[in-house]
Amino acid sequence: MPTAREIMTTDVTCVREQDDLRTAAKQMAQLGVGSLPICGDDSRLKGMLTDRDIVVKVLAEGRDPGIVTAGELAQGKAVTIGADDDAAAILRTMSQHKVRRLPVIDGHDLVGIVAVADVARSLPERPVGDLIEAISEHG
Repeated sequence: MPTAREIMTTDVTCVREQDDLRTAAKQMAQLGVGSLPICGDDSRLKGMLTDRDIVVKVLAEGRDPGIVTAGELAQGKAVTIGADDDAAAILRTMSQHKVRRLPVIDGHDLVGIVAVADVARSLPERPVGDLIEAISEHG
């Protein structure tokens, strides 16, 4: 089975934890993505920010996205995968945590992102179908 390093997208842009969410949203729009890793000044991963986070946790609550920072939405430890972990570990982690994107870590460094689309391109249909079913379940 291929490893995360072999199937990940390596061109990863972080939003800084002190950036406001208006800046983060513009960055997502420019890149054409729905999520960004949140990185600290030490370049370590602090969490993931999604467009849904901005809508549900900020806009829907009447908060100002020009004031709320990405770091405020970085909750707990981000779910990650090691660069040398195989596809079975990727599938297991995505299914267990119901996530569509996994930051890939090599030591303490963020080196890429594995998305469901990356997995779909690299693996046979059945494991990918099982993954989609697992992360789409409401629980």
